[in-house]
Amino acid sequence: MKTLFFFLTVSLFAPMPHLRAADEPPPNIIFILADDLGYGDIGAYKKQPSKIPTPNVDRIAKEGIRFTDAHSPASVCSPTRYALMTGRYAWRSRLQQGVVPPWGEPLLSKGQYTVAELLRDHGYTTGLIGKWHLGIQWPTKDGQPAAAGEDRLSNVDFTKPFTGGPKDHGFDHYFGVDVPNYPPYCFLKDDRTVGVPTLPDTGRVDGFNRPGPMMPGWKLVDILPELNRQAVSFVEKSAKSGKPFFLYYALTSPHYPVVPAKEFQGKTTVGDYGDFVFQTDWCVGQILEALEREGIADNTLVIFTSDNGPEVTGEVQPGVYDRVQMYKHHSLDGLRGAKRDLWEAGHRVPFVARWPKKIAAGRMSDETICHVDFMSTAAAITGAEYPEDTAVDSHNLLSILWDEPLGRPVREATVHHSGSGRFAIRKGDWVLIAHVTGDDNRRAGEPEWMKQQRGYAAHDQPGELYNLKEDIIEKTNHYAAKPELVAELRALLEKYVVEGRSTPGPKQANDVPVIIDKPILKNIPKKAKAQP
Repeated sequence: MKTLFFFLTVSLFAPMPHLRAADEPPPNIIFILADDLGYGDIGAYKKQPSKIPTPNVDRIAKEGIRFTDAHSPASVCSPTRYALMTGRYAWRSRLQQGVVPPWGEPLLSKGQYTVAELLRDHGYTTGLIGKWHLGIQWPTKDGQPAAAGEDRLSNVDFTKPFTGGPKDHGFDHYFGVDVPNYPPYCFLKDDRTVGVPTLPDTGRVDGFNRPGPMMPGWKLVDILPELNRQAVSFVEKSAKSGKPFFLYYALTSPHYPVVPAKEFQGKTTVGDYGDFVFQTDWCVGQILEALEREGIADNTLVIFTSDNGPEVTGEVQPGVYDRVQMYKHHSLDGLRGAKRDLWEAGHRVPFVARWPKKIAAGRMSDETICHVDFMSTAAAITGAEYPEDTAVDSHNLLSILWDEPLGRPVREATVHHSGSGRFAIRKGDWVLIAHVTGDDNRRAGEPEWMKQQRGYAAHDQPGELYNLKEDIIEKTNHYAAKPELVAELRALLEKYVVEGRSTPGPKQANDVPVIIDKPILKNIPKKAKAQP
């Protein structure tokens, strides 16, 4: 049963921002999530002119608010998407490291309440265009788990609908792909594949495609343009319906495969990656133009952000560190780390929002926020209620969006989670990394030239403690010098784990036991045992 828990707890601890008046039409909500985009890839975040033009995202920042301390809930893909949908950290689920694998089963449980369901329950048309990556229950011909065989085909029966996807978790309409470099290599619409993939994938793109069935004529370069056509169409059709709508536009870029369309090639000086980011920004511009054509821009909340930090060399070549040397482009923009890492660049991401009717133009906020806060914020915007066991890590951000200060931080603290399942916790200016290093990239971690350039020195401490206000590049480890602060932050992290929530309310159970300290030797890069 739904309760008034959300509103009661907020009113007990702080004054609420003014909610929408009863006679005001509810706003449309568009959440655009880029994939593997760095904090320094957006022009609005650069002190110097960017080598990658991003005029449309910059426009959202200029006409709305730019957050300088926004974080993805994890430094890899699936857990961030889980937290965005549920208002709950993914490490409370069975996914405590890595991402949902190819053909992986649904991560969201059947009864799990999502932000899409909340908004649909309150009169919204809901749509997801793009990347899902939260697992699908595929029907199979032999009753065995879905898989690809040696022939690069699979045992999936593509003539039947799948379950556990967006349609089963609150979305009226879905069009996209599970993951662009995961099979099946075809588009998905609602609860079926668009056609039957009958050809074996050749692994033709740098050998990184996972084996599996492919549609005849499938081209990776066509994915993003088609997603954008579908997203614009959804906005146009929804606007004409007269109902409020929620669009979750989960871009597949600039994630691997880095395949800018022909008309965007050579538009930047940062190679294919820069061109793909430029195309990503163009897609955002098409959404903004559609809102203007339909006359609904004024009462539409548009959010743009990324699911984690930029990728290192591997599937993406050149990776984030190589791009610094090759093109003098810093996707890190003065931060430390990359995708998967606990250091800041693994999870601190660009985050801009525009809502002309409610958000004053040209604002900037240094408040620490997290994507997991979206569900509670959407509930507050619409006057919605949700059960007390829902959105247990989500905080209402309206006070920041509407510039109505609470007199305290919105979030007491924020938990960060790495690709291999390591923990960090941020409170105020301080971040505690509960591991010997924030580097979580075993194959292509922080290069020696960057350590020398920034003056990073090895340490012999079991963890890392940084003051981000004074030391944004995370150079000076205070772990040994401030044992009381280490103990305080560690105790708060343990409290959040044990109580099953980080918001006020009754204790909840995590889906499986959560281990903060994993065996050290299993995940330290071979040449990084003594690294900072």
